[in-house]
Amino acid sequence: MGFDERFLGIGAALPRVSGADAATSVSLDYVHFTVVLDSVRRLARVTGANIDGATLVDVPRGDDWRFDERIPEDWQTGPAVYAGNDLDRGHLVRRRDPVWGAPEVAARANSDTFHFTNAAPQAGGFNQSEELWLGLEDHVLEHAGLNRLRLNVFTAPVLGADDPPYRGIRVPLRFWKIAAWNREAAADGTGELAAAGFVLDQSPLVDTSEVVAPAPGEVPPLGPFRTFQVPIADIAAITGLSMPDLIEADVLPQTLAAAGWRRLGVASDVVL
Repeated sequence: MGFDERFLGIGAALPRVSGADAATSVSLDYVHFTVVLDSVRRLARVTGANIDGATLVDVPRGDDWRFDERIPEDWQTGPAVYAGNDLDRGHLVRRRDPVWGAPEVAARANSDTFHFTNAAPQAGGFNQSEELWLGLEDHVLEHAGLNRLRLNVFTAPVLGADDPPYRGIRVPLRFWKIAAWNREAAADGTGELAAAGFVLDQSPLVDTSEVVAPAPGEVPPLGPFRTFQVPIADIAAITGLSMPDLIEADVLPQTLAAAGWRRLGVASDVVL
């Protein structure tokens, strides 16, 4: 149960919540993934999923969103936030990512992804950039194919102070994702950790500090979607999470990192 830090054959730790945020966070294990939930923001600070691309199982989607009964409902962003508006319950751990292994295990993993702890409000409707975001795991899995098709994916909203308020929560304007793999996996359990970091921006402005809070009862203005490959050190900085191993394993060359965030249009723009 839960995220396995040795899944790749080498260490790849879940980014760690520290300081005051740690006091309000709770770690919840599910089948093949873990959610670290901020009970004040009522959204995840970090999630980590193990993906075995060689044994993925095709399980009917379902749509049984529900509270996690292990923690109070008022720690979770539930159905009231998503009712009667254009906000989607966006999966953080992508539904199909942990759905692998024996059929009964895969079915439980699929069901586990429909806990509200694994959701965050995202602007409704798909466009090219959002589809790119959803396909990043597949692109990296294909790249890692020679190394047992195993992948760790860490993702969550960026819980910013300027996120606009709505129905008792603050709607995140950005999401982050880090994919990690073992690029030199060997039978003796050795290898070399590699990682790539990405940010999805669903804010309407480049400068999110200028976002105007919506009127009571109105959905915050969100979109368009923009996807960037970014230095993992930048993700650590904007989230306040500790992830030294992932920063060290970043595959983005320093020359590209120095040029700023790399906007992606298609999967082939990703540097791996």
